[in-house]
Amino acid sequence: MRRLAVIAALALGVSTPALAENPQFQGADPHALMIDGELWVFPTGGPVGAWDADRFHAFSSRDLKTWRDRGELIRREQIKWVRDDGAPERFLWAPGVATKDGKWYLYYSLGPNTPKPSHIGVAVADRPEGPYKDSGKPLLTGRQGFEAIDPMVFVDPKSGTPYFYAGGSAGSTLRVFEMNPDMVSFKREVQVEQPPFFTEGAFMHERNGTYYLSYSHGRFNGPSYSVHYATAPSPTGPWRYRGRILASDATHKGPGHHSFVQTPGGETLIVYHRWENPSGPAPYQGERQVAIDRIRYARDGSILPVKMTDGAAAPTLKPKG
Repeated sequence: MRRLAVIAALALGVSTPALAENPQFQGADPHALMIDGELWVFPTGGPVGAWDADRFHAFSSRDLKTWRDRGELIRREQIKWVRDDGAPERFLWAPGVATKDGKWYLYYSLGPNTPKPSHIGVAVADRPEGPYKDSGKPLLTGRQGFEAIDPMVFVDPKSGTPYFYAGGSAGSTLRVFEMNPDMVSFKREVQVEQPPFFTEGAFMHERNGTYYLSYSHGRFNGPSYSVHYATAPSPTGPWRYRGRILASDATHKGPGHHSFVQTPGGETLIVYHRWENPSGPAPYQGERQVAIDRIRYARDGSILPVKMTDGAAAPTLKPKG
């Protein structure tokens, strides 16, 4: 019953009841950011939309108990070049968000990859909740052996250089670019080795001088979907494969397409999607759910395997200090 209350409340743009719970709400491919002490989630779809969505919303929480629908960021009809390649249908998914010099940048996948190649676009806003205005053209287009999906932008805290990561599924190829200061074009492509077990959904974060490249492996709607990671001395490698940190268990299947976020209280969280008790074998049917769990590091900097939680065992946001 509470899940229905959450869906109805978010659809109306109001807060949900004050009960911490995993999963948090319906959605997939969540990109999470801390903004002014509040955790924002930018997913594919959401409580009122399917994974092959025609628009993006953002949801935010100060405690991971109540969630606020921040409204519509952009919809497909506002992207003028959607039909330029003659594809019969296009959907929006897997957003990534970055900020620089007071502007906000929404990177998004436009697919499917057949019969025409997929694209990645970018839109710009003055606020994280938008409204976002599209740049007017694709930022990156797929090609043979590379599917242009799952964008993620990481600004190196050491150099201030923005790096763009994308790719997966068809070809399972990761590509990395150094971006121009305008954040809507590339300066150059950086040749990188392909990480072991890479399929899609790359995410980069840095901790104590070590760069962590994490990514999803396997088929998105099956039990093999999981999160693996590698470390490097720079945002572009060379990668040292470190293992799998998030995998299916008895009741949660296909966890992946995640992001890491550090809370004001110093905790690191992983925000991801999963299938809850799917009925029958893969491919799973229905909708994926957004969940949030804790990340723990060993003394050597390695990431300990993530234990997926339910209900009140889900993390909450702790105040700073």
